[in-house]
Amino acid sequence: MKFTHAIVRPPPESFAGGLTTTADGPPDLDLALVQHRAYCEALAACGLELAELPPDPGHPDSCFVEDTAILTARGAVLTRPGAASRRGEVAGIGAVLRDRFSELQRIEAPGTVDGGDVCEADGHFLIGISARTSEAGARQLAGILGDWGYRASLVDLGGQPSLLHLKSGISYLGGGHMVVAPALAGHPALAGFDTTVTAPGEDYAANCIAMNGRVLVAAGYPRLAATLAGAGHEVLVLEVSEFRKMDGGLSCLSLRS
Repeated sequence: MKFTHAIVRPPPESFAGGLTTTADGPPDLDLALVQHRAYCEALAACGLELAELPPDPGHPDSCFVEDTAILTARGAVLTRPGAASRRGEVAGIGAVLRDRFSELQRIEAPGTVDGGDVCEADGHFLIGISARTSEAGARQLAGILGDWGYRASLVDLGGQPSLLHLKSGISYLGGGHMVVAPALAGHPALAGFDTTVTAPGEDYAANCIAMNGRVLVAAGYPRLAATLAGAGHEVLVLEVSEFRKMDGGLSCLSLRS
């Protein structure tokens, strides 16, 4: 799949007030803004045209735009985030997507879906059931995708408290190849894929982004970066330390299509 566009939003002044399960301390906003700018530049270097939305101080987690929508070649789906404090983020993203997608659906209550729980692999969507995405929401999404001619499988993350979202533990690189954190290694839903399991201590790096011949990998995880480079991928390493403090990763920071 050729990616051409991305929607991004920088962290607001209220960023430190967002949701987090880590004990790494509050993020440094100035450093987060520097890291976000470098991330945007990396997307542009991969050939994507960026729609850069203004900060949304009323929603501290709003830089994690991936959770608000699912984008496909046949339409888009506005989500209903599992955290009630994040549901107000969706309206602003919807306003942007209405100009770009003739087919725009949404997840309805009581179902919940976070975009971070949805991984597309060549038209097959893996949908994680997690603390943020309910089974009802996952089934709604699977039905919408099925109406558009896509296949979808539900992946229950129960018993994996280390994974906030499905894409906290997997990334699809294309060609049937997945990067997988140890917590999901051997999961039946991944049986048809060629998997690279991250090394001990590098679980966070399983959240990487493959697009247009390059793979974006979080800094600080040299073994995965070396493995991917050795497999012939052009690897771009990016610092996202301040977003990790708020449970975010590389994929969380953009909506790509």
